[in-house]
Amino acid sequence: MDPEQHETKILPYAGAVIRLLQGAVFDDDADIWHKVTSFQRQIHQFFWQIGIVLHLDEREGFAYLSQPDREDEVEQLPRLVRRRAISYELTLLLLILRERLEAFDSSTFDATKCFITKQEIIEAMELLLGEKTNQVKGLNRIDSDIKKAVSYGFLKAASAPQDGLEVLTYEIRRIIKAKITNQMLETIREQLEEADDATV
Repeated sequence: MDPEQHETKILPYAGAVIRLLQGAVFDDDADIWHKVTSFQRQIHQFFWQIGIVLHLDEREGFAYLSQPDREDEVEQLPRLVRRRAISYELTLLLLILRERLEAFDSSTFDATKCFITKQEIIEAMELLLGEKTNQVKGLNRIDSDIKKAVSYGFLKAASAPQDGLEVLTYEIRRIIKAKITNQMLETIREQLEEADDATV
């Protein structure tokens, strides 16, 4: 059939599907967020048919996709949603961010956005890394890990660079609470304590 003679109607939530395939969606992206929340049932069904799960937290303001392993499948599906291996240093950074957000939520009742400065990240990372890295090499690595945290959706630059100066403040995205659960947080803490005991 001639494609010009057969016009397929594009789904009204197509834009939301495409954006979710590109990465997490947040409520500050008003147009896409409205589509995700308005058509969440249809979007969930769309992805469920191809073995992908939609995670939507309207209260915290984020949505993302995951692709769980399903042992009952006759045919193993190729991975569309990638799993990322993270380094020891990036794990420490995510621990710092997660704990900062946890402390913020425990002590603040009239604000929803939690911020952290680059200097605070550096000081916390240096405290955890101790003598495992020299200052110059450590700062370069921290810069790299901050950029990864931004690209993964865990951090968002809170101010744009001005006059060639880099961003110094970041918003901690609440999606980190879903990706780094309380159980995972405790596991990371236990592993760090065991590592410290081994070096005493």
